[in-house]
Amino acid sequence: MAEVSAKTPDPMDIALGAAVRIRRRTISMSQEALADQCGVSFQQIQKYENGANRISFSRLVQIARALRCRVTDLMDVFDGADMETAEDLNLLNRMRTPGSLDLLSGYEKLAPAVRASILNLVRTLHAQQEATAATIEPVSKQTVAA
Repeated sequence: MAEVSAKTPDPMDIALGAAVRIRRRTISMSQEALADQCGVSFQQIQKYENGANRISFSRLVQIARALRCRVTDLMDVFDGADMETAEDLNLLNRMRTPGSLDLLSGYEKLAPAVRASILNLVRTLHAQQEATAATIEPVSKQTVAA
């Protein structure tokens, strides 16, 4: 069995925190407002959302009430087959990238043709970044070896 470092947040804690963040952002609630309703600091909410601190069940109930949802709504990511859960956890982890929720929200509001253009642009930028990284990496290794 793989050993998990005490410094690394558990993927389940990260996923639950991401679900809280997504729900909070969906209803346009600030971390400060959620913290006030739960009786904690906004820094504590940040730690919950990042998975750095585990959310106790009693706190999860408070958070769900403040977010006007059921506890099970926040835990839906953990239901289903193991492969589906792994994919859901991966998606939630990617949603933690700064700006991802804003980007997705704006993307949803665009016309299909504009979305296709943006998707092509992002794919092109990614390919260029990968090509640049591939050409720079060997040079960096040569410099270190010299």
